[in-house]
Amino acid sequence: VSGLVVGCSNTQQPEGSADKEKGTINIGYVNWAECVAASNLWKVILEDQGYTVKLTQLDVAPVFVGLSKGDIDFFMDAWLPITHEAYWTEYKDNLEDYGIWYQEPAKIGIAVPQYVTIDSIAQMKDEADKFKSQIIGIDPGAGIMKASVRANNDYQLNFEVVQGSEAAMMATMDKAYGKQEWIAITGWSPHWMFAKYDLKYLEDPKKSYGEEEEVHILANKDFSSEQPEVAAMLKKFKMNDAQIGSLEALINEGMQPIDAAKQWINDNKEIVDSWIQ
Repeated sequence: VSGLVVGCSNTQQPEGSADKEKGTINIGYVNWAECVAASNLWKVILEDQGYTVKLTQLDVAPVFVGLSKGDIDFFMDAWLPITHEAYWTEYKDNLEDYGIWYQEPAKIGIAVPQYVTIDSIAQMKDEADKFKSQIIGIDPGAGIMKASVRANNDYQLNFEVVQGSEAAMMATMDKAYGKQEWIAITGWSPHWMFAKYDLKYLEDPKKSYGEEEEVHILANKDFSSEQPEVAAMLKKFKMNDAQIGSLEALINEGMQPIDAAKQWINDNKEIVDSWIQ
């Protein structure tokens, strides 16, 4: 994705003409649905305005290291105050918080299909066989995986928290859902899974997954002085559940993220204009 030269306006600068003037922007992202969607969206928006934009996919820890060193300019998907608290605490002296872009409360937890007849994580232990004693998870460094290990201990489930990737987790969900089998996955909002499948979060009385959170844009502390126009645009960026969901849906239906971003921009010009003007 990151090597493509893209643009969806007819006024795109000839390649190379704007680079010296506007500079190169480095966006770090993790391979989560909302982060892929929002990062590609901003790649297209900024390249349309003559910036050169590089997307770099990393795990969460290297993203924060890169932000603190200035190798990465900004990151669209910092979950605060809980999931990424440790990284924020460690690196905040070198970071600037541009605020919350996702307009709903963000949350993490264990998600199950609606046809699963329990409503709380505390009930999972009694139904271990139906769940094959597994919580299907994502990459091991993710905050939601640490929370899932915590929940496994807090509720004395003795389940296996299965490591993998978001894509592998969703493939497993799709297979189980098609057969109406019980499955528990690491769920988070915003995510297209809640549009595609009829899912619910299991109640978490012990608060293993913490409270509702907020999705922030974090930047290197020097970025707003080096690229004040970009910083100003990012600080105006806001999306609600339906907006980010519709962008994620284009990707989930098979479009490349960069093409989905162009399509969404074409379909939502007024919204985009409110960020960039």
